[in-house]
Amino acid sequence: MKRLTRREFLRVSALSAGAVVVSTGLAGCLSSGGSSSDSGDEGGDSNGSAAFQHGVASGDPLQDRVLLWTRVTPLETDGAVSVGWEVATDASFANLVHSGTTETNAGRDYTVKVDVLSLSPGETYYYRFKSQGSTSLVGQTRTLPEGSVSQVTLAVMSCANYPAGYFNVYDAVAQESDLDAVVHLGDYLYEYANGQYGTDEVRQIPDANDTELVALEDYRSRYALYRTDSNLQVLHAQVPFIAVWDDHEVANDAWESGAQNHQGSEGDYSERKLAALQAYFEWMPVRPASEDDEETIYRSFAFGDLVNLYMLDTRLIARDEQLDYDDYMSGDIIDREAVNNARRDANREMLGAEQLAWLSNQVQTSTATWQVLGQQVLMGRMLFPEEVIVSYQNGDSAAVISQLTELLVLKEIENSGGSLTTDQQARLDNTLPYNLDAWDGYVWERDEIFQLMADNGKNLVVLAGDTHNAWANNLTLDDPDGDVVGVEFATASVSSPGLEYYLGLSASEAATAAQGLETLIDGLEYANVSQRGYLRVTFTATEARADWRFVSTATDSSYSLDSDSAYARRTVAGAPGLTSV
Repeated sequence: MKRLTRREFLRVSALSAGAVVVSTGLAGCLSSGGSSSDSGDEGGDSNGSAAFQHGVASGDPLQDRVLLWTRVTPLETDGAVSVGWEVATDASFANLVHSGTTETNAGRDYTVKVDVLSLSPGETYYYRFKSQGSTSLVGQTRTLPEGSVSQVTLAVMSCANYPAGYFNVYDAVAQESDLDAVVHLGDYLYEYANGQYGTDEVRQIPDANDTELVALEDYRSRYALYRTDSNLQVLHAQVPFIAVWDDHEVANDAWESGAQNHQGSEGDYSERKLAALQAYFEWMPVRPASEDDEETIYRSFAFGDLVNLYMLDTRLIARDEQLDYDDYMSGDIIDREAVNNARRDANREMLGAEQLAWLSNQVQTSTATWQVLGQQVLMGRMLFPEEVIVSYQNGDSAAVISQLTELLVLKEIENSGGSLTTDQQARLDNTLPYNLDAWDGYVWERDEIFQLMADNGKNLVVLAGDTHNAWANNLTLDDPDGDVVGVEFATASVSSPGLEYYLGLSASEAATAAQGLETLIDGLEYANVSQRGYLRVTFTATEARADWRFVSTATDSSYSLDSDSAYARRTVAGAPGLTSV
């Protein structure tokens, strides 16, 4: 087991004064937080004074450390509560390697975060917490490998809306037996009250938390609700998470200084954002950048010599306000030139100069085979025919379907070498992004990243969430004739509805629409616009393979898993571009 130098100890122990406790080894018998024996009912309340009702979790694994999380529920006091932890190399805790005790209180919402140091790379560890006679569930975690690594497997997911359905996707991921980590790309929860978000409601948020989240206690209460979900608890206890926020952890369509779903009557946006992020850091197994920094979340993870994963903040730290088609429309006409000039403006930021410089330095010094961006929104050039954008903006689903059907016929004629009239060709050629909230609305920074990867000969894989649908894109510079510089794998949602819901499509219509989009959109190699699910990505020295896996339903707790290999796509190291498996 690696030992900390004095300098390392002083650096990391600075965190122990804040919300994270540092564990450097065995501390002997636990104090009032518990004992090294197995007294107490696992996860329960043996003496009426405390309980672990929200499970355990681990996250932000590195080669020599991992962050552990729990929350203790005090049943008879509102003061400080002592909590102990134990870490072992075996599930029976016969070989303890870490133990210790800390206190938590209402100021931290009774959460506990322990940064366990001096671990061995690529090893599995077991952990548990104890408090006043109660013992938590046993969690299992794993450190990152170092040196020569033959394979890395990640489960990628996003967008879990509690009222929209059951978290069957979390249960499905928990059945995977060979994951190195779960990568959660945001929208871990949603800020809306019952009935506020556009979806059928399968589950109800309890009355005690059925308001839009604005204040700190609102966000804390919603996390507490989510973490009572048994599927989520099991997954958190089984595999470490590497997580990042998107917009709904604060408010819909958030940006640096505001959000679509924040009104002046709801108070100061900055105060709301800071409250939301405080709750996020309290409840998520995420290591803060420093003791006083609960706004910076971009960071990197090295899986030996095979994968460098960069978790980016494309949402809150620097993003300029999203462009809005309504500002460029006159009747049913969009000023296409004005939109394109605005989205290509070199002054528009999504990452910001500091984060972009950090990423550039990380990439240029990395020797890993794969450079992987874990981030929230689609990076691929998702350009739809302009008339479809107009109909979508007007909420005319019938027109969208009709137009896509007609345009698909024209595209097939074009692809087969047939001739089109000038007007027909214009219908295909006049395109605009379907989503200005994604990277299509921030072209300059996107091209900077793509050029960085190309100039340094890197194998680029982008992971994305946000849209609730599954996509695979070839990534090129802002030029339809440009070379492919990387690929994008985007995951479907855990429970939030996709295009099939908003366009009112049946399953067969959604499948047809997906095939049509693959034909119409240059660079799009795979789409699924109707199923909830997750993404399994496997990296080896020669290829990166994405397998989309879908649950049969999110509206019932009983489900089956659809994991047909026909959904898989891959890219080969040294030859960017997508192929079927």
